Amino acid sequence: MTHTVLRIDASARREGSVSRDLATKIINRLAPDRVIARDLATPLPLLDEAWVGANFTPSDQRTEDQRAKLALSDELIAELAAADTLVIGLPIYNSGVPAALKAWIDQVARAGVTFQYTETGPKGLLEGKRAIVAVASGGTEAGSEVDFATGYIRHVLGFIGIHDVAFVTADRLMVDAEAAMATAHAQVDALAA
Repeated sequence: MTHTVLRIDASARREGSVSRDLATKIINRLAPDRVIARDLATPLPLLDEAWVGANFTPSDQRTEDQRAKLALSDELIAELAAADTLVIGLPIYNSGVPAALKAWIDQVARAGVTFQYTETGPKGLLEGKRAIVAVASGGTEAGSEVDFATGYIRHVLGFIGIHDVAFVTADRLMVDAEAAMATAHAQVDALAA
């Protein structure tokens, strides 16, 4: 059985990014058969009125323009669907997720496609997947009351059906980079392949 990883890099920095370096170490640890890479340093479009209109039009009634408007979203969702494991490089910017990652989330969280509403609340449709999130922050302590990134990403992943979520954290790098990296590397080494 083949193992496919979807790698999502959310850092604006292509060089010298701790979250990117950790994502690479995680993928090397997992040794997947295939890696699909999505680099969000090349920005995705934000949702606009035409996108929302297309999304809320039943698929069998969409115009050619509406299908074109959703084509990137469909491609991003196909990448998610093809993956067994997501590896997300998540730098914490100003206590939250980078805007680039939020743009990706907005493109892939689609009612009737990746989640559905039920009488008991929303139900994710991408079940049976694993996510490993490589977190890097300058001063925000992961899991603290000012960390609005890790809880949010855990929630969003669960919202689309991915409940097996692990974090590798190199937090407070501006406080003690050596200790932060040692902790993160130990967490990578402890990951089950």
